[in-house]
Order: sequence, then structure tokens, then C-alpha cells
Amino acid sequence: MNGEPHGKLVIGSAQSLTDYRLLPLIEYMCWRYPSVQLSLHSRNALNNLNSVRDGQLDCAFFIGAIEPREGLETTVLCPEPLVMVAGPNHVLAQRQSLTEDDITSSTLIRAENGASYHELFENSLGFDDTRAPVLELDSVDAAKRAVASGLGIALMPEVTVSSELAEGRLVRLPWSPTFRVYTQFGWRQDNSTNPAVTALVSAAAQVVSDQVASLT
Repeated sequence: MNGEPHGKLVIGSAQSLTDYRLLPLIEYMCWRYPSVQLSLHSRNALNNLNSVRDGQLDCAFFIGAIEPREGLETTVLCPEPLVMVAGPNHVLAQRQSLTEDDITSSTLIRAENGASYHELFENSLGFDDTRAPVLELDSVDAAKRAVASGLGIALMPEVTVSSELAEGRLVRLPWSPTFRVYTQFGWRQDNSTNPAVTALVSAAAQVVSDQVASLT
């Protein structure tokens, strides 16, 4: 192989990233490095990163805050803006401003169970057992349909709802989180010299950068 990346890479990813960020990267890798076999598994960030640490996964894409992660090397690929959305007929959809009480008293729909931005969001507003119900749907598409039908509101990566916002099927609510999250890539520190991982890191940085630039 003369140093050409090859072999199998088992990759973890959040569903939102698999569906809305990574398909161009997978296509690029398949054409550029045909000797690298990719196997992609969608799970939440905590499970993915733990699986990278224990060797079940070679690497993982995830959305989260920038912070040290024990035993892992990480690189930031892009900011991942979050947006609070509702259906066009939701009681909050026509409001010009929202309070924290408006948010905490509305049914919240979780699009990805275990996504770290849900925990950051709920901690920032001090959620407790007295708040309105939470509807947990471990599917981005199911959550979007539930929100569009008026069942509740959802905090989601903007990239996952851009089409629905443009078409009016969902409405952006006038509220923004106080924290920021980023799409990142992580791999074990002892796997840093793997040529396939190195190639994927480089390709991911280029493909995601081009993708973000095309949307601005």
C-alpha cells in the first residue's frame, strides 16, 4: 500500500450529523481512498466517545461543547448553531419575544436522545420534575414531524431544519441558547498515527468547511 490509507474504520456519529453533514464526506472518502472501508454507526455522543475509548469504535463525530476529553484527541470542524423551532400554528409561533417561562412551560420534544446539547439546554434553564412534559423521540425526522403538527417545541441543530424553516413548515422562535456547541471529531490518542484516521480527519475538515461556506 506504500502508506496509502487502507483497512476498516468503524465510526460513530450523531444521527443529525450522519444525515445532514457526513454524506458528502463519506462520498469523498469512497472516491479518494477506495482501500478504506467505512462502517458508520449512529448513537449519542456519550456512548460514541466511550466506545472510542474502549476500542469498539475507531473514531466518532459528535456535537458538544469544547472541553478536554480524557484519552481522546479531538478537533473542531465547525460551529453547530442551534435553533428553537415550533409548528406554524403553535401558540408561541407568533410571539415577538419569549421568556424562560414560555420555554419551560411548553412541551419539549427531544430529537436525539442523549445528545449533549439537550443536557446543556435543560441545565441552563434549571429544568426540574415540575416542568411541562418532555416527548423523547430518538429520530430527527420524527421530531420534526411532531413539532410541525403542534405537539411541542424543539431545540435542534439548524442544519437539520433549514429546509423546513425556508418552506414555512417550521417556525424559528425568538430565543437562543446561552451556550455554544460545535461539530467535532474524536479519536483515541494511541490511534493518532493510523493513516486512515489521519486521512479522515483531513477530509472531514475540508468537506465540512466547504459545506459550511456553501450555506453562508
